[in-house]
Amino acid sequence: MPRPSRALDKALLAAGRELLPERGCAGLSVREVAQRAGVNLGMFHYHFRTRDAFLRAVLQETYEEMFGKLTLEAARDATPVEGLRAAFGVLGRFLRDHRPLVARVLADALSGEPCARAFVRDNLPRHVAVLRRLFEAARAEGKLRDVAFEQALGICAGALAMPILVGGAIAQSGMAPAARVRSIRRALLTDEAIDERIALTLAALAPRAAPARSRRAA
Repeated sequence: MPRPSRALDKALLAAGRELLPERGCAGLSVREVAQRAGVNLGMFHYHFRTRDAFLRAVLQETYEEMFGKLTLEAARDATPVEGLRAAFGVLGRFLRDHRPLVARVLADALSGEPCARAFVRDNLPRHVAVLRRLFEAARAEGKLRDVAFEQALGICAGALAMPILVGGAIAQSGMAPAARVRSIRRALLTDEAIDERIALTLAALAPRAAPARSRRAA
């Protein structure tokens, strides 16, 4: 008997991506996923067996797409600073394009939902390790100031991620006038806006210029 088409599991994963931001890990229904994908329930169990296995597959597929781009872009540039710039660009665009999903998974993890906690525990260190390697290489070259990586990461995350999370939530809420939403999207969510915040953040982390000597000292 031939194996059912892989197009069915792809359709189920796509439906899971659509529904997960709305339902969360705890509220996602296998039956609703199958209905959204146009696939019978038996095929869901054939491909994924359990709801938890399906949730892990949805989250991991989404993450691996981002992580593949991150590692490729981080390695493409000649200098660690440019690698950092490229890596933050991938992360910023991923967060913008998947903001509802990321926000929901983080909320689920913080509330103790086991699948979300396991996903964050297993994957957060992976892209943080890429950023740490680039930061420490740039700092060793004297291109970034001598601060703890965790401090630098907090600064970068605040400058890059918070405008996307807050601005995206306001734009999607329906509470702001249309003109205001357009302004928010243009100022915070475009590729140009993300790149500008990355440039400002890296400039803030650059080494301080040595103070000019006074004429008397000269």
